Amino acid sequence: MPTWLKETALPVIAISAALLVFGVLVWFAGVSPLDVWSTLFQGAFGSWFAWQNTLQRAAPLMLTALCVAIPARAGLIIIGGEGAMVLGGLACAALAWAMPLPANIIGTVMVCIAGAIAGALWIMLAGWLRQYRGINETISSLLLAYIAIGIFKHVVEGPLRDPSSLNKPSTYPLNEGVLIGGMFGSDVHWGLAIGVVACIALGLWLRVTASGFSVRVVGGNPRTAQLVGLPATQLILGACAVGGACAGLAGAVEVAAVHTNANASLIAGYGYAGILVAFIARHNPIAIIPVAILFGGFGAAGSLLQRRLGLPDASVQVLQGIAFVLILASEGLRLVDWRTLIKNRMPHPMQPKLLKVGGRA
Repeated sequence: MPTWLKETALPVIAISAALLVFGVLVWFAGVSPLDVWSTLFQGAFGSWFAWQNTLQRAAPLMLTALCVAIPARAGLIIIGGEGAMVLGGLACAALAWAMPLPANIIGTVMVCIAGAIAGALWIMLAGWLRQYRGINETISSLLLAYIAIGIFKHVVEGPLRDPSSLNKPSTYPLNEGVLIGGMFGSDVHWGLAIGVVACIALGLWLRVTASGFSVRVVGGNPRTAQLVGLPATQLILGACAVGGACAGLAGAVEVAAVHTNANASLIAGYGYAGILVAFIARHNPIAIIPVAILFGGFGAAGSLLQRRLGLPDASVQVLQGIAFVLILASEGLRLVDWRTLIKNRMPHPMQPKLLKVGGRA
């Protein structure tokens, strides 16, 4: 099977199988799987209103998926994008609180840069712990995410809390001139364009630049990278910084475009959903774009499943979890040579049959 076909077919089969398993589960709950699949499609892509909701959710997914994909190209499995994202949103709100910002695009760029720096430093910490202390980056990044969420809640509910936010603690709102508006008069904010540009730019960086090629060499064959004298530690920390900056930027965009301040709504699981998006896209930044749109559609359809079919809004998370398990399971099938396997299983037409004579073949 050609490599490109296998790379495309396995994720498609895994997602289709996830939808099938999800349909069986809702059937046990007394709901028609056909109605569920139809509602999912309608809630995600059935109208312009649905498309707007889908694209709004896809924007942060693209950036948090890059937080997984770029370090993965350097050989690291980082799953702490949720922590980098919430700290990016907190840094965005904190900068606007700490100093007066220009009420124009310059102020918007400044808060976005603040979020990106916060995310970059946080994910770099996981890379540093791996390189200099030998701590597994998957575990450390996950635990760091919980620490980041704890810091976020403490600061939002304490030092930066707006006294007027009573039932839902939040920071002071950003100046209206700093906010990120919609694209061409729609409800889809410019964060989508930022996510698409980031995916394309990083995809090209990995493919056509010397530094991107060096990162791929370090991730693909560390021994070779060591033999040719590549600075593996610097490249790994750089990849972590780039990925963390993307997740931090996602948090800043969510604050500046959706919430207008930092509050608990920022902890929406985009960082964890980005793990799934990155794995389905095979850590290819450009492939992240359509996958993020697909899963943004699943997230947007959750409320419609609840209203029309009476399913819990969180049922979409069950679908995402099933998809994640099947995607991980399909990784073991990538190395299988199906042509050789089938050929060895089938008897050769010209193979002579052995006759047993006297108990011997």
